Amino acid sequence: MADSLERMRIFSGNSNPKLARDICANLGVHLGRANVATFSDGEIRVEIDENVRGTDVFIIQSTCPPVNTHLMELLIMIDAMKRASADRITAIIPYYGYARQDRKVAPRAPITAKLVADLITAAGARRVLSMDLHAGQIQGFFNIPVDNLFATPILLDYMKKTHQGDETVIVSPDTGGVERARAFGKRLGANLAIIDKRREGPNESQVMNIVGNVGGRRVIILDDLIDTAGTIVHAAEALLNEGAKEISACCTHPVLSGPAIERIQGSVLKELIVTDTIPLHEKAKTCSKIKVLSVAGILSEAVKRIYYNDSVSSLFI
Repeated sequence: MADSLERMRIFSGNSNPKLARDICANLGVHLGRANVATFSDGEIRVEIDENVRGTDVFIIQSTCPPVNTHLMELLIMIDAMKRASADRITAIIPYYGYARQDRKVAPRAPITAKLVADLITAAGARRVLSMDLHAGQIQGFFNIPVDNLFATPILLDYMKKTHQGDETVIVSPDTGGVERARAFGKRLGANLAIIDKRREGPNESQVMNIVGNVGGRRVIILDDLIDTAGTIVHAAEALLNEGAKEISACCTHPVLSGPAIERIQGSVLKELIVTDTIPLHEKAKTCSKIKVLSVAGILSEAVKRIYYNDSVSSLFI
């Protein structure tokens, strides 16, 4: 372990151990020894196999499927570190689950994103580091510091190699993603289009109208996450009908649940660019259209700055 990082300890649950190892490799530190398993009745068992007293602990755990298991692993690991007298505990949550339930959309509906924030804080986390939160206001659900990084630089570096200039159009699949798409398009030197859609039910969407010119252009659909891929696939079909020459998509969080892979494989999409905030499941790994980019570099830089109490704001681009 590097002398300058001697008080740093990085641990991982079972949600994304490869990303944790990549972050440790970038920092030149070892991944902390911890056994995160289950008892015979299904309860989660956590054993920390090294001393963390007085150290700066970072726990890397995306709350991705199986969401409830990974969330409980995170909470129990935080509690274990707190009771082992860790000096500061930072929860690194590359993908923050339950984020889509961030406000009341119907009577008697829960605000689960706030509930999860309360659980993480009550468990003992002193800081949270996440990426591309589904809604920016989730940062305000915590009463502790939250750093919300963006995968934009990583996606841009890839897209600049193949998509740049007036022939490229960045498409927001809904009105909520317009700000993200506009900023992305500005840095890529591309135009902007918006898809007006009407969601008929949970995990179902219907493309209604396209605002902007996509005829004869290479199109990139930009979203923060893809779940069942209904929105992306329907959007791609609508864009093709409007005369788009080539259609790609990119997102930060590849949830890819249910029929997502079949839909993507059978769609008109040329490629789908994602990051490793969530590891691809086995079926997703077989999809030839999916390209994975790593966020380990930007997360490791953020971890280093948090450890040294340096500014993280320059990473918010």
